[in-house]
Amino acid sequence: MPKNEIRKGVQIPTKSVILPYEKTKGQEAIDLYNSSGRTCLEWQELMLYDIMSVNEDGDWKHLTFGYALPRRNGKSEISTIRELHGLFNGEKMLHTAHLTDTSHNAWENLKGVLDDLGFVNRSEVRKEDDTPIEKQYQSYKAKGSEFITLCKEGGGTIDFRTRTSKGGLGKGYDLLVIDEAQEYQVEQETALQYVLAASENPQTLMCGTPPTTVSSGTVFEDLRKSILSGSEDSKGWAEWSVEKQTDVNDIDAWYKTNPSLGVLLKERNINNENKKDELDFNIQRLGYWPTFNQKSEISSVEWDSLLFEKMPAIRGKLFVGVKYGHDGKNVALGIGVKTYTNNIFVQVVDCRPIRDGNAWIVQFLRKAWVNEIVIDGSGQDLLIDELKDAHVKTKVIKPSVKDIIAAYSIFEQGITSKNMIHTEQPSVDVVATNCEKRKISNGWGYQSINRDRESALLDCIVLAYWLAVTSKEKKKQRIMY
Repeated sequence: MPKNEIRKGVQIPTKSVILPYEKTKGQEAIDLYNSSGRTCLEWQELMLYDIMSVNEDGDWKHLTFGYALPRRNGKSEISTIRELHGLFNGEKMLHTAHLTDTSHNAWENLKGVLDDLGFVNRSEVRKEDDTPIEKQYQSYKAKGSEFITLCKEGGGTIDFRTRTSKGGLGKGYDLLVIDEAQEYQVEQETALQYVLAASENPQTLMCGTPPTTVSSGTVFEDLRKSILSGSEDSKGWAEWSVEKQTDVNDIDAWYKTNPSLGVLLKERNINNENKKDELDFNIQRLGYWPTFNQKSEISSVEWDSLLFEKMPAIRGKLFVGVKYGHDGKNVALGIGVKTYTNNIFVQVVDCRPIRDGNAWIVQFLRKAWVNEIVIDGSGQDLLIDELKDAHVKTKVIKPSVKDIIAAYSIFEQGITSKNMIHTEQPSVDVVATNCEKRKISNGWGYQSINRDRESALLDCIVLAYWLAVTSKEKKKQRIMY
């Protein structure tokens, strides 16, 4: 690199999925923004070309576009430029953010660009002024509920809102911007997903950073996985990230993942950032996406430490846990059994739709060498009757709330003490390492963070483990002469 040339961050995303296109409105938006006296950065220009690409009919190529960058790189300016173009082209838009301050700052930024373009807030226009209507805009300043409307004929409008589970209902829009997308929750998505339904040319824009240990959303991460897996045909994605956790002092990694380094960011500023929490630095400065859920009550490290490569040698009868799912869709059966190494081995036998009936459970319990059975959930009484009809004489327990609370507590102790072991079962592993606590009366239980995953897969082995730990072994009778 020549001595006088300033080193800049990599301008092209480290990962991206862009639908092929021949036309884009990106240059229109860039020229409009630059005419305000501001300057669009190179990587921002490239992003806008992709985001604002259109098909032969002039409709947006990407109905949804998500992008993720480390902090302080200017990712919010992308949405500002896109929204500015929308105001000049008659679009109705909704900008949402997790925090009130964030949505308010987005309103202030867009309003500032209009001011730099020579526009005047209509409320500030005096009678003697000769500002034409084409150079006026209306705006309302109230944190969490701002809007901007261009007064010129065919001008667009944009609302700025803090996200809630009810936000956006009752209004229709053409563009939906999800700022701070790492905090975007399923309940909020449910409330907002229909606001674009009536638009002739809708688009959703999601921008954020990878989720941290305190992030509450799952939608952004799910979108990323879906697009990168190739299962989407109308969505685009771009990110700047490292593939694996990286040395926090690796300057090359800084430049690889921060496109604005050398322009908006300086090396000395990053060097001054707190690096004691290496994982957090990797997420927020290097764009690292952890492969496990940071919020899970059971971490992947804990769960993997209990993994056995092959089936252990077991002794005695099985303890069986049957759990009917909370939503009434599935039922899972798991077993717990003692081993010769004095551990409790747990495994899910099967999980099937409730509508398929209980015959498979009855058949298993008739053939297996079972000590005790615990059944929890809305289908327990029907299954107990079917077991009686099938002459299954194994002891069946209908757990009380107190028993359920105790089962989860004992299961957690089993993880900590490493008394419990398991073999690899991918579907079970995903639920176990992506679970959170839910309140049960005066105690707690587990539930899946991702509502699409069946928590009964974990619950059934919790119950089986509880039985195996708390059961008292029958002592063999000794007859003395």
